[in-house]
Amino acid sequence: MIPTNNTIPYKARPKATLAIIALCIAAFLYQMTLSGPAAEAFLSAYALVPARFTDGSWAAAHGLSRADPMPFLTSMFLHGGIMHIVSNLWVLWVFGPALEDRLGSGRFLLLYFVSGLAAGALHFVFNFSSAVPALGASGAIAGVIAAYARRFPYAWVNILQPIVIVPVFFFMPALVFAGLWFLTQVMQAAGSLALPDGAGGVAWWAHIGGFLAGWFLLPRTAPPANAVEDAQAATQSALWPWTVWMRWLNWWWRR
Repeated sequence: MIPTNNTIPYKARPKATLAIIALCIAAFLYQMTLSGPAAEAFLSAYALVPARFTDGSWAAAHGLSRADPMPFLTSMFLHGGIMHIVSNLWVLWVFGPALEDRLGSGRFLLLYFVSGLAAGALHFVFNFSSAVPALGASGAIAGVIAAYARRFPYAWVNILQPIVIVPVFFFMPALVFAGLWFLTQVMQAAGSLALPDGAGGVAWWAHIGGFLAGWFLLPRTAPPANAVEDAQAATQSALWPWTVWMRWLNWWWRR
């Protein structure tokens, strides 16, 4: 399921969201200039490799310090390919601006980075000896998804679900979307326990850690809600699916 937009408007320019997107793009463009041993050395140093902290011989062989925690942060800005970065940053753009608008840029960044660190920590716990680099913003963005659903339980999300080559659009409450997404991560993570550390290619436990962090951090970072603003947004959200549907019908009948 690919979220395409949502029902919560925002007023302020989402500076923090745009800054995160810009930094991820800049890091990815730099990654694209590397190849072979240089790319491998870069990922070993700046992606999250659990073996770096648990296997002294691995760290020594790569000339890296076991006491340097920076990969837990830097790995959030790195991506493994064009589809990886596009999908991550698209989801961030769908959910980030409205959440940042309500939290403020400072609180939004706090929630984003703490979620990302929690994601890295849980990935580390469940992939203790893995030498496979983990990278990507998806753990932090999982925290944004969770916080968005908790802050706007009345919101709706427009979903694109490709079926073979046919794009199908439908509406879904944000809480349902977040719940189904989280359930998918849990099921995949449980299945990954039967695989060797780092196998499978997706850091499912990082998604779970980021989501849980965002969900529980939201009430601790959000300022008091504006009751009038929330009531207006809830009313608009409740009417939004029907408004869009009527527009489609009106367009169809005019053909």
